[in-house]
Amino acid sequence: MSTTVQTRQGAGAGAALGSFAIDAALVTVFAAIGRGSHAREATAAGLFETAWPFVAGLAIAWLLSLAWRRPAAPLRTGIPVWIGAVALGMLFRALSGQGTALPFVIVATLTLLLLLVGWRLIAALVRRIRGRRTA
Repeated sequence: MSTTVQTRQGAGAGAALGSFAIDAALVTVFAAIGRGSHAREATAAGLFETAWPFVAGLAIAWLLSLAWRRPAAPLRTGIPVWIGAVALGMLFRALSGQGTALPFVIVATLTLLLLLVGWRLIAALVRRIRGRRTA
């Protein structure tokens, strides 16, 4: 498939899978940092307990926003994926008996904004700079 066609139709499966993997890794890093900052036990089970609500929210947001079409787009994909990860993540935390204190909601919202939209903004900047160099 030519680059022009791929750009019009959306990203290839590899780009979409890679972007989802970046998102999931960043959400997991967020959970690990949070556990570490609260001196929680560093176990795989503990990390899973903290991360799963946000990763599940992320996955649902990916599906609902059709994120695979433009996986690295900061606004078209980054914003809905961020909102879904936070909103659904908090809902899943509440339903599973985990905490949703207001300070945590604020920190999670801002941190996930920085991570999920931030990497996309950096990627867009790099693409723009590379585009200028080749023009």
